[in-house]
Amino acid sequence: MTIELPYQPLPIDQSSVRYQHGPNSIQQQGVPVGTVVEFEWNHSTLYPGTSRKFWVHVPQQYCPGEPTSLMVFQDGWLYLDPEGEVRGGIVLDNLIHSGDIPVTISIFLNPGIFPESEQPKNRNTEYDAFDGRYVDFLLTEIIPQVTERYSVSEDPETWGICGGSSGGNCAFTAAWLRPDKFRRVIGFLPSFAQIPNGNPYPELIPNTTTKPLRIFMQAGHRDLHWNEPDRNWLSNNLRVTAALAEAGYDFRLVLGDGGHSPNHGGVLLPDALRWLWRWQPKQARPRGVLRMEPSCFVSRSELLGFLR
Repeated sequence: MTIELPYQPLPIDQSSVRYQHGPNSIQQQGVPVGTVVEFEWNHSTLYPGTSRKFWVHVPQQYCPGEPTSLMVFQDGWLYLDPEGEVRGGIVLDNLIHSGDIPVTISIFLNPGIFPESEQPKNRNTEYDAFDGRYVDFLLTEIIPQVTERYSVSEDPETWGICGGSSGGNCAFTAAWLRPDKFRRVIGFLPSFAQIPNGNPYPELIPNTTTKPLRIFMQAGHRDLHWNEPDRNWLSNNLRVTAALAEAGYDFRLVLGDGGHSPNHGGVLLPDALRWLWRWQPKQARPRGVLRMEPSCFVSRSELLGFLR
């Protein structure tokens, strides 16, 4: 099938490019709004002394007892803020309602801070390290607080992780080290360039048995140090995606004209989630079978899809 796209002229001046949000990043009339529950975590054993907040987005279509997919977003509030660049909750509501992605419980997790310290942020320590401490932190300290309250599938094919900048390479590392848990990855402008001791992935990927990952990445022509020989965010992202291509991974790279900003990634989030899941609920549901439970919300679009 050939898909024709409308012509869009390229900007000549790339010094300040901003992308406009599409309809899936805007609250739509008639779309059920999920519930956002706030949590606080001050008892970490893997990052002692840190404090952080996280938010759990529960779609209105969630049915207790029916396992859902799971997404974990780093830099939690930045990705959840309905007036920000990413607007994760709005995007999830729209895509779940339209049937483009499955019903998904999502965690929006802030990096840790040291409340009493002169250097309070623990973000780079958590996100940029090439080790398993952060993903272990997710699996042993954060996610259990969610799974004890909500029904989440244990199938790693239904678990995704997303982040931007240092949160992007953090998401990649979490899935790389634990593909038995996370198999779908979104990385916006990942900061591979500032991983301590250097970016290992261009050499590591082609020399490691292919992992069952699906990876969506976004890079920017004017990302940090884009035309410099050292710590070049653009070239490091291109090297990682080249290695993924040569190793036969299921990946997609979107290259934009912006700088190191969450704008382009935020605009791309609906398409990234659609591509990540490639969900086809109509084909998956046997025709003539509609199961309804008193505790479940069935949207108008789901009902119409069933009747077609």
